[in-house]
Amino acid sequence: MGQKILLEHANVPGIKTYEVYRQHGGYRSVEKALKSMTPDEVVEEVKTSGLRGRGGAGFPTGMKWSFIDKKSGKPRHLVCNADESEPGTFKDRYLMEYIPHLLIEGMITSSYALGCNQSYIYIRGEYMWVYRILETAIKEAYAAGWLGKNILGTGWDLDLAVHCGGGAYICGEETALIESLEGKRGNPRIKPPFPAISGLWQNPTVVNNVESIAVVPWIVNNTGAEYAKIGIGRSTGTKLISASGHCKNPGVYEIELGLSVDEFMNSDEYLGGMMDDRPLKALIPGGSSVPILPAHLIFKNAEGGDRLMSYESLSEGGFASGSMLGSGGFIVYNDTTCVVRNTWNFSRFYHHESCGQCSPCREGTGWMEKVLHRIETGHGREEDIDLLWDIQRKIEGNTICPLGDAAAWPVAAAIRHFREEFEYHVRFPERIKDKDHFVHEPFEKVRHLVAKQTV
Repeated sequence: MGQKILLEHANVPGIKTYEVYRQHGGYRSVEKALKSMTPDEVVEEVKTSGLRGRGGAGFPTGMKWSFIDKKSGKPRHLVCNADESEPGTFKDRYLMEYIPHLLIEGMITSSYALGCNQSYIYIRGEYMWVYRILETAIKEAYAAGWLGKNILGTGWDLDLAVHCGGGAYICGEETALIESLEGKRGNPRIKPPFPAISGLWQNPTVVNNVESIAVVPWIVNNTGAEYAKIGIGRSTGTKLISASGHCKNPGVYEIELGLSVDEFMNSDEYLGGMMDDRPLKALIPGGSSVPILPAHLIFKNAEGGDRLMSYESLSEGGFASGSMLGSGGFIVYNDTTCVVRNTWNFSRFYHHESCGQCSPCREGTGWMEKVLHRIETGHGREEDIDLLWDIQRKIEGNTICPLGDAAAWPVAAAIRHFREEFEYHVRFPERIKDKDHFVHEPFEKVRHLVAKQTV
């Protein structure tokens, strides 16, 4: 396996406790940063590393930090986005549950770099047991002098609090998270102004993902240049992948970016191939909101080049033949999977989680769910497929926040790559036999039946 940064000590007994974490080099980045580096020097190291936000967008972290307003004199805040609600993604939960002090160390070092004196971890409402783990770890950090007043005798103060979210997917969007943290309904804000100028309580604020913050200690300890040597091109460093679905070895993996999808999927070191050795039908590489890829585009791109686990390679060809690395929610589907049912399930989720603020999302997600349900249960009409395409097209790019895009992209990709399966549901409803409406017939047979009837 490749180099481990975040999960290097994951299997050390007792690593979630302060004593064991400290014995394994914990909090060295805080000592180095506070005693021998200026805040701007820490920011420069993160810039040099090429670290990109690990929550899904992939925006350069150091650049995001450099946008924070330092001239207004207002208090600044760092907020950790631990509202991990993307279906298929569970890597942040793993980090917080098993190595909580790594996140806390990252919060302290990052807060110093940004000039913050009050920072927050906003955690998903359903993660109550993880919330308690973080609370315990924060108390240990206070007791050891890493948080509070005059940290390491430098005159710098930092308070850190954990806030339990409202159990809403929309609060994973940074401005909705800020609204919720202020005690209001989690509705996304119109941007600009961006949080770096006017965020939490109208103060300059940076919102970063758990994984993004947890890797900062390694960068500070080992330099950004060393981090940049890992990975490939602009996809530097390592990435946590949450693997689930019809693979032999589901779980959380730390990979070096640039690993081939083929090796990650089929190597015994990683997923070990397909469960029960059934054929691979499709794959979602970055969580439910990114486009699904059919089998023939998973290991090779449209031009025949090897598909790599990187931001650039997975998006090669655009949405016509590519997808996105996203949050790293790697969902594997075998040949028994019904793409129509899977897409309907995602649409139900996004309809339920829409905040309702934007008409295209509020109305469009509901209609997509209804039409997909009609097709899935054998009551669809031929024109429903084009209707779905039209609805998703009118949602994408027309909402305040990316939830609209997240709802539209899976529907568009499913129709683009598996249109025959939608037509199969419409034309052969009697073949959908079992109670779950799974299409057990091979996709090639589905294509043949549809093509034969069309002729």
